[in-house]
Amino acid sequence: MIYLDHAATTPVPQSVADAVCDALVNHFGNPSSQYPIGREGKGLVVHCRETVAAALGCTADRLAFTSCGTESDNWALRLAAWQGRHCGKHIITTAVEHSAVLEPCRQLEQEGWTVTYLKPDHNGNITAEQVAEALREDTALVSVMLVNNETGCVFPVQEIAKILKDHNSKALLHTDAVQGFLKIPFRADTLGADLISVSGHKIGAPKGVGALYLGERIKNPRPLLAGGGQENGLRSGTEATAQLAGFAKAVELRRDGLDETLARMAAIKAYAIDRLLAIDGVERVGNGAAPHILAISLVGYPSANVVEDLGAQGICISAGSACHRGKASHVYEAMGLSKKVKAGVLRISFGPETQESDIDALAAALQKHHDTRFPML
Repeated sequence: MIYLDHAATTPVPQSVADAVCDALVNHFGNPSSQYPIGREGKGLVVHCRETVAAALGCTADRLAFTSCGTESDNWALRLAAWQGRHCGKHIITTAVEHSAVLEPCRQLEQEGWTVTYLKPDHNGNITAEQVAEALREDTALVSVMLVNNETGCVFPVQEIAKILKDHNSKALLHTDAVQGFLKIPFRADTLGADLISVSGHKIGAPKGVGALYLGERIKNPRPLLAGGGQENGLRSGTEATAQLAGFAKAVELRRDGLDETLARMAAIKAYAIDRLLAIDGVERVGNGAAPHILAISLVGYPSANVVEDLGAQGICISAGSACHRGKASHVYEAMGLSKKVKAGVLRISFGPETQESDIDALAAALQKHHDTRFPML
């Protein structure tokens, strides 16, 4: 199998699986229990929080664990809306956010909030100036993702934070950094966002674990879940120690030699651009700078058919976000692509283990599909 869909999920390294198994078998005690095996569990949670927080660039007390990036996004938006409700009921976001941001925004609209959806340019980019132009006195929240999950475009979150500060805005800034964490360089303590969502399974951790950074401007945050008081009273429920152990181990693996890993993925992406754009009918979609995501279009050839054809050959790519489940992508729609280009969009995403030979196999398969299949009329 040739796996080129790392933006959807990532393989779990054996050492991460071993850490999960060790926690399940040898550290199964409830971290809230007072006997030794419970205290061991508590110590494991503390270690995991410190490890992930260090990689994110914040202190451990600013990090709350969640079950996934979607939960982190939903919590962040609801938390910010609650804190900012007295300042106003206006939200600024983009038309190309992940559904985990767009759907909560639509729910808030039904509850009386006004949402401004910024549209990208033809290459998929959003500018800080767009946020400045949309900013109002009653803006309570700005939510702009760090890396778009379908184009790989990197959005100017740090510049947006500066604009909010320069305007003395009370608006809180959230960023969905699920595709940015340990994929592009950034630190929570310098990025300027008040809330940062991340996910474990995008970096080699098991599914079912994520985190939310809560900055210093988050005052008396409203708990996501009431109950036993875990996560400093913010998200009650017995800690998922096995998933946390896997998350921490995956973070450790990614942090070791991170600069070299990112450079290697960027080189693979550059190689893929050269090889794939040499195929007749293939166009690049957007100009995303993230090193692990490349969007192209086999113009006129329905992407669902291409994905199925290549999948039968053991080559895994996608037609966009896995969360679309076959539906047309709102990202490519917002970019204003032509009908034929939009219909043929394919997302290729790389991991640390991706090789040039994987790209060669993909190029050969796409060329064969082009030569033997009929494009749509």
